[in-house]
Amino acid sequence: MTALLVIDMQAGLFRGTPARHDADGVVARINALAGAVRAKGWPLVFVQHEDDGGLAWASPEWQLLPALDVRPGDARVRKTACDSFYRSDLDGILRERGVHRLFVVGCATDFCVDTTIRAAASRDYEVIVVADGHTTKDRAHATAETIIAHHNWMWSNLILPGNPVRVLPAAELLEELSREGA
Repeated sequence: MTALLVIDMQAGLFRGTPARHDADGVVARINALAGAVRAKGWPLVFVQHEDDGGLAWASPEWQLLPALDVRPGDARVRKTACDSFYRSDLDGILRERGVHRLFVVGCATDFCVDTTIRAAASRDYEVIVVADGHTTKDRAHATAETIIAHHNWMWSNLILPGNPVRVLPAAELLEELSREGA
């Protein structure tokens, strides 16, 4: 079974400057993938970071972006580290649902998305990163666009014998799903 893993697409992370790169486009692509995943009867898992530095549990900043297509049956995972698996119930939720393949999207490319992808691959999940389904913001040393391109390249080239991470644009993944049986 496959799940769409949506990492940290929370209101507080999309406020302020600099802005998240292509935020509206990323949300639109996540919603398109959510529709395709739901049509196949696969689960969606929304991960939400929490801390005392502006993402307090249940605060307005902690909430998922209102533009995301979130439904009552979608799983929710609370986390306190960049790694969505670390001291959370994510692995248990995925294993309970028989998930072996993850489509990964979210925020922030260079922190929680990257760490979670590596952790998932190390746990033998088949990982497909949506190349244009994750975002970050400009950093002092690099633009968001450069950071995203760098991480897409890195994930494609991780050495994971028998379990390489695939990186595909949303349109290509949606096309692949349309050809796949349910």
